[in-house]
Amino acid sequence: AAADPVRVLPGSVEGGSWCNEQMLHERLDIIEEKVIKTVEHLESEVKSLLNIISETTLNIPTVPGTPLTDIFDGQY
Repeated sequence: AAADPVRVLPGSVEGGSWCNEQMLHERLDIIEEKVIKTVEHLESEVKSLLNIISETTLNIPTVPGTPLTDIFDGQY
């Protein structure tokens, strides 16, 4: 009987799997929080850049009859 392996059922407290699962959830929560903060930061940066572009294009003097150039037309 001493040579028989100990069997632990999935989800059993004896095997410590709940501890590993809890640690995994804590790490995922930390990663989720970092992703959310990163997305919020990037959204702020994009809004700032779009405002700068908008202000810059409004201040460009145009000669009457000159065709306007769309910087977002897909041509690079």
